[in-house]
Amino acid sequence: MRRVPVFATLLVLAAVATMIALGFWQIRRLHEKEALLAHYAAAQATSAEVPWPADAQAAQAALYRHARVLCGKVLDRTSIAGRSARGEAGVAQVADCALPGGGTARVVLGWSRQPAAGLGWQGGEVRGILAPGPRLVADPPLAGLEANAPPDPAEIPNNHLAYAVQWFLFALTALVIYALALRKRWNAAPGTPRT
Repeated sequence: MRRVPVFATLLVLAAVATMIALGFWQIRRLHEKEALLAHYAAAQATSAEVPWPADAQAAQAALYRHARVLCGKVLDRTSIAGRSARGEAGVAQVADCALPGGGTARVVLGWSRQPAAGLGWQGGEVRGILAPGPRLVADPPLAGLEANAPPDPAEIPNNHLAYAVQWFLFALTALVIYALALRKRWNAAPGTPRT
């Protein structure tokens, strides 16, 4: 009689169950991400301004909406890699601002090929689009800079379906490998019971 090793079988089945659960979790994440991207697309089409978000939860809800801040004082400036509205590679000029009522806001002033461009900007009103970070991408650009590429929710990856398929394939592979291992074990010594 061919005996199945209990502990090894339970271990493999637990691993397979975990992989299947992770696959279904990725499918749930897929639907959540699709709903989020639809929300962002609708926000992008809305022209009404929202206030600068006070916390991370408010920032998440306001992404890709138009907003306005009053930069009372520039606290810091940085230059990061960025793209112009025409798709050219260059430098996005960023200012961290102190807001008059308290708090701070990160503002992307505009785009340039020169890392030191736009250094003369000392603050003022900024209108633009809220991007992840959060940061306000100025529209129109400030400090004599060119327009940055507008934030686009289509750039957010939604690869949860691929991850789900991977988990299901891992589970199937584990079952096939275990079945082959059992077959090899049984064929190694026909008629000899295994424990």
